[in-house]
Amino acid sequence: MIQIAIMGLGTVGTGVAKVVAENRRQIERKLGEPLEVKTILVRRFKDGPCRQLMTDNFEKIEKDGDIRVVVETIGGVGAAYEYTRRCLEAGKHVVTANKQLVAEHGCELLELARRKNVNYLFEASVGGGIPILHPLTQCMAANRIDEVYGILNGTTNYILTRMVRTGAFFSDALREAQAKGYAEADPTADVQGIDAGRKICILADLAFGQQIDPDAVPMEGIAKLSLRDVKIAKRAGYRVKLLGRAVRLPGGGRTAYVAPHLIPEENPIANVEDVFNAVMVRGNATGEVMFYGRGAGELPTASACVADVMECLQASPRREEIGWSPETGGFEDPLELKTRHYFRIEGSLTDAAMAFGQVEVLSEDGETAFLTEPVSGLDAERQSRLLNVLACMRVLEG
Repeated sequence: MIQIAIMGLGTVGTGVAKVVAENRRQIERKLGEPLEVKTILVRRFKDGPCRQLMTDNFEKIEKDGDIRVVVETIGGVGAAYEYTRRCLEAGKHVVTANKQLVAEHGCELLELARRKNVNYLFEASVGGGIPILHPLTQCMAANRIDEVYGILNGTTNYILTRMVRTGAFFSDALREAQAKGYAEADPTADVQGIDAGRKICILADLAFGQQIDPDAVPMEGIAKLSLRDVKIAKRAGYRVKLLGRAVRLPGGGRTAYVAPHLIPEENPIANVEDVFNAVMVRGNATGEVMFYGRGAGELPTASACVADVMECLQASPRREEIGWSPETGGFEDPLELKTRHYFRIEGSLTDAAMAFGQVEVLSEDGETAFLTEPVSGLDAERQSRLLNVLACMRVLEG
């Protein structure tokens, strides 16, 4: 009998317990022996099928030699960081869905796991139930990864989908998402791009092999996005999506950011709707490869956690390809990137042409919406100072 522990019994922790119980036979067949949850760490006891497994004493997990893998679903970087570190020090594998902890302390915790000859795995931290980290580090290992981008937050994608389909304003679509349980009562991390920002940091760390400091990554959300711009983009053959993007630069540097983009409707990622997520990875040998599915939710995320548990137990003895250098040098401001830009201004086509030269007009009706030629973000900012700008977004080409 293989025994594991769960720290935290929220949505994902509850899902892990369910997956272990409901898929017991399949898991036993693949591991060669039964897997069971022995202990669940909680802050407050509550009734339910797991009541007899609960404890509020972390040492019951830390000092139990029979517990081989610990699943951390506490969230944040307070207790989660402390308990994860101590579990690794005790020689236990740790699996997590905690994107903030991995983005901020993953390099340190991976090094600790290496020293203790155990695994620290976090497939569920980026794509929920979408397998992306394993393919990125193993299946695409023969590639130089030049770019990773994607829709990394289901809440914001649902809101944007409702704005396109029904013409709902942002505030109305947000309330609908909250009513359906897709958005938290405090949706700040989602709508301000923070959740997607943590995820793109993890993807960039693994893709480029060096630490990305989350504090250096600009994170712009959709809270200020106007329905008018969504409608103009749709009429012109584009969709507005919140993207996390990490790019290897020609001079060897790298950059990452989160921001709304106009995406041509022929790009497969433009048609990813509702709470679904998608990640596009561009390798120098494979070209673009897309991973698509439900990026969150109790069972999809729990599925990825339990798969990592099983991999910890099957790895011989640990996953060596997971990790990155703590060096943070070489990160460049994403404003250096050249892309086309979308602007909506209070002014005429003449005003737009005077600032940017040749432009593609999308709308003229008292206000002018247009696309520029490829220009760096710095140049776009400088040239737009001549205009009364009402909205500005990058355009994802291809």
